[in-house]
Amino acid sequence: MMFGSSFLPHGQLRTLPLLHRLLSEFWSNGCSASSRCLCTKGHTLHPVISQDSIELLGHSYPRDDFTNVTPKILAKVGFHLQNQPYHPLWLIKERIKAHFYSSYVGRWGNPLFSVHDNLSPVVTVEQNFDSLLIPPDHPSRKRGDNYYLNRTTMLRAHTSAHQTELVRSGLDAFLLAGDVYRRDEIDASHYPVFHQMEGVRLFSNHELFSRVQSGDDLSLFERGGRRTPQKQETHTLEAVKLVEFDLKQTLTRLVSHLFGSGVEIRWVDCYFPFTHPSFEMEVRFQGSWMEVLGCGVMEQELLNSAGAGNKLGWAFGLGLERLAMILYSIPDIRLFWSRDERFLKQFRVEDIQQPICFQPLSKYPPLHNDVSFWLPDVAESFTENDFYELVRSVGGDLVEKVSLVDDFTHPKTGRRSQCYRIVYRHMERTLTQQEVRQVHEQIERMAETELGVQGRY
Repeated sequence: MMFGSSFLPHGQLRTLPLLHRLLSEFWSNGCSASSRCLCTKGHTLHPVISQDSIELLGHSYPRDDFTNVTPKILAKVGFHLQNQPYHPLWLIKERIKAHFYSSYVGRWGNPLFSVHDNLSPVVTVEQNFDSLLIPPDHPSRKRGDNYYLNRTTMLRAHTSAHQTELVRSGLDAFLLAGDVYRRDEIDASHYPVFHQMEGVRLFSNHELFSRVQSGDDLSLFERGGRRTPQKQETHTLEAVKLVEFDLKQTLTRLVSHLFGSGVEIRWVDCYFPFTHPSFEMEVRFQGSWMEVLGCGVMEQELLNSAGAGNKLGWAFGLGLERLAMILYSIPDIRLFWSRDERFLKQFRVEDIQQPICFQPLSKYPPLHNDVSFWLPDVAESFTENDFYELVRSVGGDLVEKVSLVDDFTHPKTGRRSQCYRIVYRHMERTLTQQEVRQVHEQIERMAETELGVQGRY
């Protein structure tokens, strides 16, 4: 689910000329670089990009004025890091899966929760937003936060895009894992492609109250109720409290399985459009409280629309990279995409439950260059996310971090300028100032031509 800080507003974008240029170059070059990246085991289809359409994973999508996905992002589609054996994300997924398989067993001895980890990341806007009751004017829908193939199709921003279809298929308990795509800032803990895992559990009236004294007299729903901080208007308070207890008990057991039985946990009330009440779980790790997941009681309207209106349910969502970085002491999110054997071999263990402490590769020195420019006269036409995406498109994984170091408004003219510091660091070798300068100069040129800024260099 799109739990966490993703519901932050961003301004409008002006990246269409940049996209056209990048896609045209990608198309004219025969997709050579990216197709090599995508020819991995289990995935042989590479993007084919023309002036009017994008062919991805065997389907063709017409481009329009909303298209903003870039070749570097398309080149990541289909890797399924969560399914590559002994990749750290696979290890976390398998540990979670093994816990649910062993702890929750159906009446015939089979696992209660089914697992779905190979669904296509290409979804409709309706799947990604409308099916989860996210309002049409919600800031999370903006082009600045997402990668759109066109106005009706996008790369999923969260695995919950598949939630309605799985519930509609008749599933009452399932885990879902996959790659998700969001435009974001650039630093050691943010990457435009990351991986989520979520769980859903639904209860009928009998399932929820069968072990409660006089449970036959209790009901999931009530008429004429009202929404309060504790429950939705159609739910009875006793039903919600039992679902909330089951949810928190399930997640407490999961986190204790991952972090150890002595881990300290606390719950924080929060808001998500698709659950109520909603919570974030924090764990105390190395002396600090860290958020590890979001969860809540599913909005009944969501279940009604999926054909499960006679049931109540809970859902949770977590980030696999975040857990892996914490549990394995991985310092930089870019490492998850590394093919360096020194990185990968550290996670080839006989037992997936075995503790692993990542031993850093030789730390290659960083190089940093600053870029300063006057913003366009129409300030709303430029956002930081525009610049971050441009830097990603040009510099790729050579860029470790981008930070705003100065924001200046001229006292007489009122013109506003910004200065960004770009830190370059290769994960596997030492960069030269000359090769960094070539990339940096291209960023400067493209910032002027594509974003309408005026350089101060």
